Amino acid sequence: MKISVVGVAALVGMATVGARAEAFCGFFVSGADQALYNRASHVVLLRKGQRTVMTMSNDYKGPVEDFAMVVPVPVVLKKAQVKTLRSDVFRHVDELTAPRLVEYWEQDPCGGGGYGFGRGRMMKPSAKAAMGAGAAVDDAKYGVKVEARFTSGEYEVVILSAEESGGLERWLLDNKYKIPSGAAAALAPYVRDQMKFFVARVNVKKVKFDAQQRALLSPLQFSFEAQELRLPVRLGLLNAEDKQDLIVYLLHPSKRFEVANYPNVTIPTNLEVVNGVKKTFGAFYAELFDRTLAKAGGKAVVTEYAWDTGSCDPCPGPPLDESDLETLGAARVGGSDTGSWVVTRLHARYDKQALGEDLVFRFAPPLEGGRAERDDGGGPIAGKRGSENNFQGRYIIRHYWAKKPTCDNPQRGMWGGPPDGREERFSTARDLASVPRGTLQLEAHVKSKVPTLGLAGLGRGK
Repeated sequence: MKISVVGVAALVGMATVGARAEAFCGFFVSGADQALYNRASHVVLLRKGQRTVMTMSNDYKGPVEDFAMVVPVPVVLKKAQVKTLRSDVFRHVDELTAPRLVEYWEQDPCGGGGYGFGRGRMMKPSAKAAMGAGAAVDDAKYGVKVEARFTSGEYEVVILSAEESGGLERWLLDNKYKIPSGAAAALAPYVRDQMKFFVARVNVKKVKFDAQQRALLSPLQFSFEAQELRLPVRLGLLNAEDKQDLIVYLLHPSKRFEVANYPNVTIPTNLEVVNGVKKTFGAFYAELFDRTLAKAGGKAVVTEYAWDTGSCDPCPGPPLDESDLETLGAARVGGSDTGSWVVTRLHARYDKQALGEDLVFRFAPPLEGGRAERDDGGGPIAGKRGSENNFQGRYIIRHYWAKKPTCDNPQRGMWGGPPDGREERFSTARDLASVPRGTLQLEAHVKSKVPTLGLAGLGRGK
């Protein structure tokens, strides 16, 4: 089952092929005298051998006027190397890997039935101008050269080279762009390395904006080869108004990933929570995530999911199918021998003070956690190494049998759906960058003990 929600804006750039090719995130520039802010980015990295296909989608909030992004790239990109995608593929990946809230009802201890060991149900989700055209400036006087110009979807692309970052900054300013403070200094290392600059302007007449003035744009996709899998993110901090959320979905034929240059933590899972969490699951999970990050010193990257793409348990929707994987670039890297991939979901939340280095990824051992390992549907709250990747953030509401048993040998702990037969529902925690924070106290919502977070737990109760 697919969830119908609006897509987030896609304003990003990556590199292409080459022996030393890498991917570089960029910053927004505005056609009006207003600042543009990025609150959340979603990145899919599909990796096999040294070949990677990168697809990126950013949450954009800014003025309705034409805007663009600037991204350093190692070579001049050709039109055939830049691809726009439909936004629903991000919704599907996000939905499949997002933390989930499950709901159990204890069945009549004298009537049998129930799921028994290891199964659960989920709750239903709640309702949630061509760049440079006619320009009268002389590019050469800035030390800037237009290497290529083309259109891809709603994006009007110019590839630039520059002799020095100050000239590139002046070129953008004189072409009516407001540059984020510090742009020239941030771009200087890339100019020294003779990088090119991918400038993708969006024609506002071809896109839509939601009620919060977020542009609903097509994701952009690039492919590249590199020995090291790296995601440069520091340039994106130029558009950081406060905290930024970054969710990276890494797909590999057989392995999960973690970061190599920051601490790694797993989100606490299998927590029993109070019934009221189903009305505020997003706020609840945001508080749990923030507490987990704070306990790790504020600079960790949190693993929220590691699983085979061909299965899920419980499932908020269908697993990724062959069409989804092809859209994400599986065929472009040679596919998977088994047809399915391992997808790892890593979540970082940072500001200019917390992020000092770009993210570097490495392989990690299989991780398990978040599946039922007890008769009551619970299990360990921490991820652990296992023989296969079966890890997810899962949170549990339990409705205990309240009536007095009417038989001599009642069988407690049989869990199933609502006893009145009504439709079962599920919920997933998504769009966390826009969830109000500080509105919910974990201590009043978590029944399980979580010593690592200083939570004594309210107790299960009946």
